[in-house]
Order: sequence, then structure tokens, then C-alpha cells
Amino acid sequence: MDKTRLIVGMTCASGAPITVEILRQLKRHPDIETHFVCTGNASLTLKQETDLSIDDLYSLADVVYDNQNIGAAIASGTFPTAGMIVVPCSMKTAAGIICGYSDSLLLRAADVTIKEGRKLVLVPRETPLSPIHLRNLYELSRIGVAIVPPMITYYSGAEKISDCTVHIAGKILDQFHIKCEGFQRWGEKAADEVKLSDR
Repeated sequence: MDKTRLIVGMTCASGAPITVEILRQLKRHPDIETHFVCTGNASLTLKQETDLSIDDLYSLADVVYDNQNIGAAIASGTFPTAGMIVVPCSMKTAAGIICGYSDSLLLRAADVTIKEGRKLVLVPRETPLSPIHLRNLYELSRIGVAIVPPMITYYSGAEKISDCTVHIAGKILDQFHIKCEGFQRWGEKAADEVKLSDR
């Protein structure tokens, strides 16, 4: 059976643990093939925010690309994929996507995802957001790009940062209807409590 291809892009914005969690979750799905590309400075953020090396990160993906290789498979619309996740997405990358400035493989892959009418999910990691950031994200949303900021929740009963990371990963993967292990949905915990109170 052919696998579903999903592109995962990573920029140098803060949020490397979310990228790691997304790749780990996708690795649990044997029917999904991950195609990974990251910007040159992403490794610096990875080193600062996790205990993983860039090679450790690469090992979580099925296929890894050089961001400067504009001729790679994911640069063409004839290479079928289910879509693309950019996590985390820097404001520079968001600006490049909305302007169609495809001077790297990551940007070109995002451009192809849009032009082919496939699902593009951006996980913008910046605060506070300037009027320029807000304008770019708004314009991206108007053309069908899903904007999923990595906002923490409290109803999930998270006790550790890693719990928050899993919850954010679950929200992202929900965009592709992909199951995320450990993801706590609203109402699930409450439903359990109601059952206990009825006894």
C-alpha cells in the first residue's frame, strides 16, 4: 500500500520541541511518510531548546532534504503529498510564503502546497505580534492556509511542559485528521468525571 506523504518544515523560530513531537507522533503511523526540510539556523534553536542533535532530528523523518536543493521532489507539484506543516514558522517565513518569495526549498514547498490546493498549516511562533505579522497571517488565512499558533491550554490538566507540547502537536495533527497519542480533547476528561459522579 502506498504511504501518505506529509511535508514537515522547520524554521529557526522558538518551538523546536514541537517539531520533535510532531515527527515522533508521525513515526507512530506506518502509513505516513514524512518529508522533512529545515532552514539553516533551525539547528541552533534545536540545540538551545532540546538535548537532540540535528542528526537525531533527521532520524525521526523518513526523507530529509537540503533547504538549498530547489530541485528536490517536494519542489514540484507533480510529487503528490497530503500537504505541509511548518512548525515552528518564523515571521520571515510567513512573509516569504505570502509574497511567493520562494528562494529556498522550504518556501518553494509551501508555495507548491498552496498552488496545488493542498493543506498548508503554519505554526507561527512570535509574541507580541506586530501589525505586519498580523497582516501577513491574515492574508495567509484568506487563501486557505491554516494558522495554528502554539497556545497552551489549561483544561487538559497539563502538569509538565511536555504535556503542553503534546497538546499543541495534537491540535496541529488534527488539521490532517491524524491521531496524536496523549492528546487530551475538551470534554473527554469531563465526561469521565460525570460517569464517576453518577455512581
